[in-house]
Amino acid sequence: MSDEILFAEDNDEEIELQGKWKVLIVDDEPEVHAVTKLALGDFVFQEKDLEFLSAFDGEQAKQMFREHDDIAVVLLDVVMETDDAGLKVAEFIRNEMDNHFTRIILRTGQPGQAPERDVIINYDINDYKSKTELTAQKLFTVVIAALRSYRDIIVIEENRHGLEKIISASADLFSIHSLESFIEGIVQQLASLIGGTKDTAYLTSAVVGPKPIEQYNSSELYVFTGRGEYKNKAGNRLEEVISGRQLISCQQAYANKTMICEDEYLVVYCDSKTKKGSLLYMSGLPRKLTETDKRLVEIFSQNVQIAFDNVLLNKDIEDTQREIIERLADAIETSFGSKNHTQRMIKICDVLGRSSGLSEQDLKILSLAVPLHDIGKIRVSDNIMLKPGSLDAEETLAVRNHAEIGYNLLKDSSRPLIKTAALIARDHHEYWNGKGYPRGKSGEGIHIFCRITSIADAFDAMRSERSYKEAWPIEKVMKVIVAEKGQQFDPNMVEFLQENLGEIENIMLRFPS
Repeated sequence: MSDEILFAEDNDEEIELQGKWKVLIVDDEPEVHAVTKLALGDFVFQEKDLEFLSAFDGEQAKQMFREHDDIAVVLLDVVMETDDAGLKVAEFIRNEMDNHFTRIILRTGQPGQAPERDVIINYDINDYKSKTELTAQKLFTVVIAALRSYRDIIVIEENRHGLEKIISASADLFSIHSLESFIEGIVQQLASLIGGTKDTAYLTSAVVGPKPIEQYNSSELYVFTGRGEYKNKAGNRLEEVISGRQLISCQQAYANKTMICEDEYLVVYCDSKTKKGSLLYMSGLPRKLTETDKRLVEIFSQNVQIAFDNVLLNKDIEDTQREIIERLADAIETSFGSKNHTQRMIKICDVLGRSSGLSEQDLKILSLAVPLHDIGKIRVSDNIMLKPGSLDAEETLAVRNHAEIGYNLLKDSSRPLIKTAALIARDHHEYWNGKGYPRGKSGEGIHIFCRITSIADAFDAMRSERSYKEAWPIEKVMKVIVAEKGQQFDPNMVEFLQENLGEIENIMLRFPS
């Protein structure tokens, strides 16, 4: 038809929507369905043709809208089983289905039954035509105008949803405080934006290998972490994991600080205000990305590096905090003739904590706080702490006072970590049966952190060489531990120690006294 030539030169921006344009014909006359399909049979708009749906009364039309949420245009007869059946369908679409996207074109053979002005105002109708005036060419004109309107509304709605996703994704990324969770957060949010990818790699010059931050090479890009094909490639140079056309695209995107999108892969430059930028590389895209997808990814990538810088800064602060605490604890222990006690305590408590079902956050706090469990010993005389023989009653009391001393040194802090360390310092010598010190707590009245620290400290003390004793053999140590089950130690902790004895012994070998 000549109309096809007329519309073939449509210059609208090409926006790819999947499938066909769905057009619902609602009329109680079968001939109207046949003529409409014939007139629009070779209709093409933006390289998509039409998919016709048919309904012959109001109830069938409503059911069609319940089954299809992507009807672009409905050609709706006003008078069918009742004089206002079509108007009731229009009201159903807008009010009950809350569908304000579908373009509604009323067609009537009896214009006087429903005045055009009143109908368009009261029923949110997009066009109103008499069947006698709808020639084939005019039908083309009406449908093309309706489809343009529908397309634009859908694009606006997609942009709105995309903006919501960007805000949500950015908020989630900025809330991530661990390097381990960072790439998972990126991948999850990108999956929401573009429907998922098979392989993803985050490449940056800010980190290398197993110890981020400590090493920095501004002239190279390395895989920080990834998924799919790049899951185990952390620390590898860009050129070692990506090759060919993809590698060239990565190098161009990094050099030009831009995004390059091909059918099978996408590489995005992530700008940084404090370091050289990074690259986000994705292959195995689920579909060809639309311009809307690209805009969303571009906006998202602008926030990725800021979030990553935030994660690095947070890790740097945590690592500095951890190192200060551990160095302080090591200094205390070294002065009393112990070596690597702090590292062994951290590792053993982590093993027992995991067996106890502690959360990752609790394990993190425990590992940071436990090095300070004996900080009160700095107020105990070296003559007592290093005495080679047994202690008298007065000296024993002086040593036991280190628990309250440590608590008093730390208790006034408002920081959760220091408050936890104060609790551990005070209560890690309490006994399950209530005969420990300094306050005679018992059972589950002793915080689980303290029960874990108690058995770990006792095990390490017996198993390690000190200035005043030799290391005990494992058989002798376990005999004492088992004998104190339900007495000095939490029965569950004794069982956890026995279950993980091999791993704990490996810790003792890795960090010898």
